Amino acid sequence: MAGTPRELLLATHNEHKRREFERLLEREPGSGWQVRALAQDVILPPEVGETFAENALGKARAAASACARPCIADDSGIAAEALGGAPGVRSARYAGERASDRENLEKLLREAPAGSALEYVCVIAYVDSQQGVERLFEGRCAGRLAGEPRGERGFGYDPAFLPEDGPPGLTMAQLSDEQKDAISHRGRAARALVEWLAATAG
Repeated sequence: MAGTPRELLLATHNEHKRREFERLLEREPGSGWQVRALAQDVILPPEVGETFAENALGKARAAASACARPCIADDSGIAAEALGGAPGVRSARYAGERASDRENLEKLLREAPAGSALEYVCVIAYVDSQQGVERLFEGRCAGRLAGEPRGERGFGYDPAFLPEDGPPGLTMAQLSDEQKDAISHRGRAARALVEWLAATAG
């Protein structure tokens, strides 16, 4: 990797996710990696896999093939113990194919009891099709469901997610970027990715 730009393309058109990954990877001490946005004309496959890993790999493979560069992609979601692990891979479409974050969150609050166990899961796929390299990195964050949404930061289910290892009583949407990155499912998966990249770079 020496002598080449240390850049990764992120296979998403979700601006929230792009900004979060940019922050996560560029923040890691000594990572030397920069995250670049995927061009809007690159078509990503639908998330029809049965697992987060399948969906992440599908997107990363498509982007790496289209751009001929190393790419990363993630699939993530929330699993409610009271709902048998739902919404899981359907977290972004829980209230319908075109549902908003608010609609998905309201559905979860209706169907799962306050205080019940939740888990955020993230799988990041790294694909370098030219070198024939594929790797997966997983991060998890356990928590509980708040009785009502609180906080203006974050996105998705963050306003009702009370992380077990976060400040007591605060939802993910009430944490600073630094606090969230330290414990979030995506932060943990991203750190595993950066550690692997650093090791393979020698």
